[in-house]
Amino acid sequence: MFSPYYAWSGRRHPENHCSLNVAVYGNPGNRWAMTERGRSALHREPRRLVIGPSRVEWDGRTLVFHIRERGAPVPLPVRGTVRVTPPAITHRSFAIDPLGRHRWWPVAPHADIEVDLTQPALHWTGAGYWDSNWGSESLEEGFERWTWSRAPLPDGGAAILYDPTPRHGQGEPLALRFAPGCGEAQVVDCPPRVPLPGTRIWRIARDTFADPGTRARVARTVEDTPFYARTVLDTHLLGRPVSAMHESICLDRFRRTIVRLMLPFRMPRIPWGKPGA
Repeated sequence: MFSPYYAWSGRRHPENHCSLNVAVYGNPGNRWAMTERGRSALHREPRRLVIGPSRVEWDGRTLVFHIRERGAPVPLPVRGTVRVTPPAITHRSFAIDPLGRHRWWPVAPHADIEVDLTQPALHWTGAGYWDSNWGSESLEEGFERWTWSRAPLPDGGAAILYDPTPRHGQGEPLALRFAPGCGEAQVVDCPPRVPLPGTRIWRIARDTFADPGTRARVARTVEDTPFYARTVLDTHLLGRPVSAMHESICLDRFRRTIVRLMLPFRMPRIPWGKPGA
């Protein structure tokens, strides 16, 4: 959905613009891989997706990513497996714009995750997450910006906040709570909005929501790009202090020609190739 090549093609033939995005933060160093490949590198089955040398498989219980990618702009390898095992799968998706052109599905709001990477050498287990977005128009046509955040709760559940600013009509923030082991969402009252500082380099605007009388703090900014910021927050939700992953996207920035011309430095394209190669 952020592919400049897909936009330049007139948004035709999406199967000709596929990539597996892998972002790794921490010791022994950050890695980012998002190589776009053409249709000859794509193979799809009901429970298996192959994009070039990487593949994703679903066995009915665990989603397994077999990763064999190369980073950008620094071409360091990213290889290994990631396993995401949800206790339950939700069945409800949400319209995130007034016209119903864009939907979001929190497939597994909380899950067990096992990371086993050989390059870089990282091995850990923890809390995972799985969602999906789709729509009938491009994101920049539908939205000016949005913020999103997810926080694991101390009881084993999760809280998710979604705050879109659509171009047509009035947007409404969405606050959801997911009980531990339970797939379906409980809509809760959205807490008050609290400000956050903009990112240091590209000055991406950020804000979030937190319990009344509390504050949210930027613990770490892990992505600071011309149109997108990814942040770890120390915040307070549903009466508990939590750590949340937060994202802020400025689609007004993304639609600028200069920004799209910068994207290939982090999203190179290989138009040829075969699945598994």
